[in-house]
Amino acid sequence: MLNVVISNKLDAPIYEQIKEQIRSAIIRDEIVENEMLPSIRSLAHELKISVITTKRAYDELEAEGFIASVQGKGCFVLPKNKEQIKEQKLREIEQHFIDAITCSKLIDLGHGELREILDILLKEEN
Repeated sequence: MLNVVISNKLDAPIYEQIKEQIRSAIIRDEIVENEMLPSIRSLAHELKISVITTKRAYDELEAEGFIASVQGKGCFVLPKNKEQIKEQKLREIEQHFIDAITCSKLIDLGHGELREILDILLKEEN
């Protein structure tokens, strides 16, 4: 079952929130290969948003290779592409690093200190 939650407090547009939540659910196997997604119209109705917004999220998921639209039948989850998932995760990691660098600049934290924090966290993880 697909559980999408829209937040007006986030800066991300609604279609992006939908896309990210569905993509994450696919990556975590909460939605599995060949599973049919809710129709664009039913998801829009459930979320109380425009059909156009839902369609844009589905279109982007299809363009990224996560789902396929079958005329007259609906949208289905495609088999996972491990390289595609790895690239997605690398982009997320890069964004977290960018956020950390931005925060470190606000408090004049040097590169060495930032690396030290990362090293400590990595050691604790092992």
